[in-house]
Amino acid sequence: MRRNERGNNRKKKALEMARFDKKFVRYLCFGVLTLLVILLCVVVFYHISKFVKHQQFLADVDKSLEQSAHDATSSRQENTIEEKQETDTTFTMTAIGDVMCHNTQYFDAYQKEMDEYDFSYVFEDINRYIKTSDIAIGSLETSFAGKERGYSNYPTFNSPDALAYNLKKLGIDVLSTAGNHCLDMGFDGLSRTIDVLNDADISHLGTYQSQEGRDKILFKYVKGIKIAFINYTYGTNGIPVPSDKPFCVNLIDKDLIKKDIESAKAQNADLIVSCMHWGTEYKTSANPEQKELADFLFQNGVDIILGNHPHVLEPMEKRTVTLEDGSTKDGFVIYALGNFICDQNAENTRNSIILNLKITKHIDGKISIDHANYIPIYMYKKSTSELRKMKLLDIEKSIYDYETALNNSIEPSIPKSLYDTLKIQLEKIKKIVGPEF
Repeated sequence: MRRNERGNNRKKKALEMARFDKKFVRYLCFGVLTLLVILLCVVVFYHISKFVKHQQFLADVDKSLEQSAHDATSSRQENTIEEKQETDTTFTMTAIGDVMCHNTQYFDAYQKEMDEYDFSYVFEDINRYIKTSDIAIGSLETSFAGKERGYSNYPTFNSPDALAYNLKKLGIDVLSTAGNHCLDMGFDGLSRTIDVLNDADISHLGTYQSQEGRDKILFKYVKGIKIAFINYTYGTNGIPVPSDKPFCVNLIDKDLIKKDIESAKAQNADLIVSCMHWGTEYKTSANPEQKELADFLFQNGVDIILGNHPHVLEPMEKRTVTLEDGSTKDGFVIYALGNFICDQNAENTRNSIILNLKITKHIDGKISIDHANYIPIYMYKKSTSELRKMKLLDIEKSIYDYETALNNSIEPSIPKSLYDTLKIQLEKIKKIVGPEF
């Protein structure tokens, strides 16, 4: 019995030991598994942390590279600005003579089927010389007083508005309007002329609608260079300037001129251009008054003088101007540019030039007038009854085309009589204006 109990006890203990072994193995496995999981988490966390740090490092590197690139770009831009500031600036200025409009001209430009005027055909042979210039200036010798006032011829000019818009299309940027015909249609005509030029987007000077307008200097900017324009006339053909509107036209008056020059200087003009309506009609040389006024203008700060009114060309010259302080500067004057367009028949009234000046502002602020050349032109009028018979001809090109056609046994586009005339006009122009430089 006792033996059976001891056997049972041993079996019981064996079962308990087996249960304990199973639990121990289970707990051991769980512990090992838990440890492995913990180790795995640690490894994963370590790699994640390392990856994040690497990405942050890459981001910092990218940021650093971007900043370096930005700094390099900024440095290049600053250097470019400095280089620009330290570089001479050169531009071209083109000038033409008096824009006249006789009745034969607006008769020729009239398009009956549309009841309108178009002068653009007149400029077809020469427009490229003006359009390619950096700035182009002309002199207006008529008014735009309106159709209702009646278009009129000499001695009191009133022309179709279309002429202004055709001049803009040609490439004219500035028109001087202080001339002996500016009051042909009274102050109302003068004022409407200004309105038309404004609408055509042509800058103008010399005549004004108010004192405030007169006191403002016209500035034009070309390649960053600030150019001041001033304009005066010797008179208004005996038509009185309205006593209550003395501001409406600039008459030649040294005190007024000096005041305007000082105003331009005070506003930091780089270059001052004076458009002068002066001289003796039909004389191809400057009179003593023109020469004395030119000296006065140069001494007071004008750099370029563009003369008009005589209806014929007068000489051009470049000067070295010595100022009161002993310093020197370049000066240029052409005493008269002749007629740009017209229908006059007196000698030399149909030949003219398109003047081109090459001007440089140097890094020290000094202005040099480097080169002056010109395109000889001729106001041609066919002796026929057809319309559109008036045309500005490029003299040298017309001569060249004629001679080339003959050399190739081709019928020339112009008659020999015109060829002979152009040869004569070319020699006259060169003799009057003088050599290019």
